[in-house]
Amino acid sequence: MPLNPTDLFNLLADQTRLRSLLLMQAEGELCVCELTHALEMSQPKVSRHLAALRQHKLVRTRCASNWIYYRLSPDLPAWASEILQTAARSVMAAEPFTGDRKRLATAPSRVDCRETA
Repeated sequence: MPLNPTDLFNLLADQTRLRSLLLMQAEGELCVCELTHALEMSQPKVSRHLAALRQHKLVRTRCASNWIYYRLSPDLPAWASEILQTAARSVMAAEPFTGDRKRLATAPSRVDCRETA
């Protein structure tokens, strides 16, 4: 079933999913350890939200060793990609999004995740 606007906006209405998607929009591929550090949330909570995004085909995964990496799906409809790009441009200078990016840059696990990719 293709993504429809109602599903997209329902998914974006949750702050954890929105913040995760905007981090992926800005950074490309991220592992769960990076997202948990940046969002300051538990792994089970972040994983539950990522599962919802994966179910609706907003994100794709890639496994490497013990890590699961998430990225925006390259198959997103153009209208959905445009919404995410516009949202990213509009809010990246505001909290909590600036804090998410700062924490991501300092994540101790960030180097470990990238070394195993």
